[in-house]
Amino acid sequence: MIYFEDLQIGAKQSFGRYEVTREEVLEFARKYDPQPFHLDDEAAAKTHFGRLSASGWHTCAMTMAMMVENMKSTKQAGLGSPGVDNLQWKKPVYPGDMLRVESEIIEKRRSKSRPEMGIFKSRAKVFNQNDEIVLEMTSNGLISVREPDAPI
Repeated sequence: MIYFEDLQIGAKQSFGRYEVTREEVLEFARKYDPQPFHLDDEAAAKTHFGRLSASGWHTCAMTMAMMVENMKSTKQAGLGSPGVDNLQWKKPVYPGDMLRVESEIIEKRRSKSRPEMGIFKSRAKVFNQNDEIVLEMTSNGLISVREPDAPI
């Protein structure tokens, strides 16, 4: 199990492989972001996207799926997240794209009010199959401390 004490600032990871399907783009858009360029080929062709594109929020959801799968495979003692900073959608994501994530731990600290918990920041970049960044954000993670009674 990976705990707060095991995290190293500067540590990098590459993970994930998420195929974006047309069906999923349409399903997500119908339910959560029903804008024409996420739902209709002709409407999308008339926009700067040029064709049907995934919602940025869908891109976030796909990113989260890859992050959770990575946390499960690395057995991280994660406790959720208080949010993200500086979320940027850099390029559109299209059906047929293959996404992956690169992350780097950039900061960590123990919680003063909750000594059993650590807080860390990771810079996450999501790439498509052409190695173009499609999403960038700073993720804030909560993680268990191995020895909460140890001095802060």
